[in-house]
Amino acid sequence: MHMNQPSPRRAVGTTRDMTVGSPYRHILAFALPVFLSQVFQQLYNTADTFIVGRYLGTEALAAVSSSGTLIFMLVSFFNGTSMGAGIVISRYFGAGENGKVSKAIHTDIAFGLVSGALLTAVGVILTPTFLVWMKTDPDVLPQAIEYFRYYFFGGLALIMYNTCCGIMNAVGDSRRPLYYLIFSSLLNIFLDWLFVAVFHWGVWSAAIATVISQMASVVLCMIHLCRKGEVYTFELKNLRFDGAMLAEIIRFGLPSGVQNSVIAFANVTVQTYINSFGKYATAAYGTHAKIEGFGFLPINSFTMALTTFISQNLGARQYDRARKGARFGILAGVIMAEVIGICIYLAAPTLIGLFDKNPEVIRLGVKQARTVTLFYCLLAFSHCVAAVCRGAGKPFVPMLVMLSVWCVLRIIYIILVMKYVGEIGYIYWAYPLTWTISSVIYLIYYYTSDWVHGFDRKVI
Repeated sequence: MHMNQPSPRRAVGTTRDMTVGSPYRHILAFALPVFLSQVFQQLYNTADTFIVGRYLGTEALAAVSSSGTLIFMLVSFFNGTSMGAGIVISRYFGAGENGKVSKAIHTDIAFGLVSGALLTAVGVILTPTFLVWMKTDPDVLPQAIEYFRYYFFGGLALIMYNTCCGIMNAVGDSRRPLYYLIFSSLLNIFLDWLFVAVFHWGVWSAAIATVISQMASVVLCMIHLCRKGEVYTFELKNLRFDGAMLAEIIRFGLPSGVQNSVIAFANVTVQTYINSFGKYATAAYGTHAKIEGFGFLPINSFTMALTTFISQNLGARQYDRARKGARFGILAGVIMAEVIGICIYLAAPTLIGLFDKNPEVIRLGVKQARTVTLFYCLLAFSHCVAAVCRGAGKPFVPMLVMLSVWCVLRIIYIILVMKYVGEIGYIYWAYPLTWTISSVIYLIYYYTSDWVHGFDRKVI
């Protein structure tokens, strides 16, 4: 028996020890609550778009849709670093080193507080600059500035919610985040309806509804994390930056943060060119993004389950279990993604029309959907292998792949297409093209590298 083999006593309360029992059952049992959580997260994010589009019109919809990629870019770096903390926590949880689990959690929360305050300041101050830089249509610019400035007032709550959920997921608890998110999502939808449809307030009120709901979810998360006697118990007196633990979190989290940021930067570039085609193109692009966000939830759930499963099992040196779980997660993710892609392809006109009845918005949204959806299997494969790499302590691999393919190559392609063709349909093809190339690279790496020993020696 390995000296780091986990003790079954830790599989109590709301935590889940994924180093014993059926790998398939653990992954599915973890992924299902994550999936439901993300459904409500998308409802949370989509409520603004849907209600604003229905009650305030196309210009307001374009204002809300104009820079969803901007929010992702600003948030993704901090969330990527939080993913690094999750890897560290999962690894030590799997190894049964509860003291290090506690240090990692307190350091992670301290980092989240600082990151959230920074995000709020940057977002509120620089929103007009970002929106002008992204060539937001002048007709919608005032409303867009109004919406995103109010939205970023909730930056601290946004970061802290993701931090708290990351901690709970790292110890195998994917149910509690679901419960809290259901509550806050329903609250957000109700407040959106109340502020916009009933009180007839402007687009800014939809952002306020989101901020209030985010704050409510953080309060619920912190109440749970303060429970006494758990592996993850948070105590205010222990809130501090542990130097060694912070270095380890940054080591695993910084590549993920950079990866998320460069992908987001590339998507901001895409959004900038889309915005140059006018408000209908902007509204269509934002609407498709919401639909794709819903469609890809099962795959995102599997990638999160994979990262936690791989981290816990490699922390416990259960190498064969890690390989078995990785194969299952990748296969399930790819199959589900293709089925979902086919469904969205067929239902695209109806789905786009739910958000905006304008014929031009529907035409452009359907055109994008029917360009990219049949390639979802490749997008899922790339995400699943990236999740395995992160869980194995090798986050530099997905960072390098995403930086070179999903950022640099995607941007070069868009620039060339806009210079020599200038037709919006070719912009949509940037996604399938880069998904294909990244999948080939990941396939080669997965079968030729020694990823299962990522924590044992310094390999990428």
